[in-house]
Amino acid sequence: LITVLVDNEPGVLARVIGMFSGRGYNIDSLNVAEVVTKEHLSRITIVTHGTDEVVELIRKQLMNIVPVHSVTNLVEEGSPVEAEVALVYLDVDDSNKKNALNICDIYRARKIENEHNTTVFEIAGTSERINAFIKEISKIVEIDVVRSGPVAISSVNRKEEEK
Repeated sequence: LITVLVDNEPGVLARVIGMFSGRGYNIDSLNVAEVVTKEHLSRITIVTHGTDEVVELIRKQLMNIVPVHSVTNLVEEGSPVEAEVALVYLDVDDSNKKNALNICDIYRARKIENEHNTTVFEIAGTSERINAFIKEISKIVEIDVVRSGPVAISSVNRKEEEK
């Protein structure tokens, strides 16, 4: 789980992705959004896998890309706080509606649209929580899922580290 702080400008994401593909690394999930509007900075959250040495090599190679400001291996740093969002389309009918809604209540999924016999729910949380919800709800109804992929931030107190 790596976060990369970059200038929000054309071509930066392509350079980051190009570094991965050019060296044969896989990206399991990727999420990008502007985080500091005034300074035009975006944070890229990348889920990848490899040995500690490979992930450290990825971190170092990312730091060589202009305009990357920082690269953080959140797993190595310890205590990352991670969340993901999924939109789940449920094809409900009278025979499965009650059970489906009960599972949605248990997982605190929020209904965001309801038309005809279909319903769309939003669920947020850890990837494990979303996986568990999808596993349970798919036993009852036909579903279609769109996931954001995880975003993460360090929970390490940087002020304490500087002392």
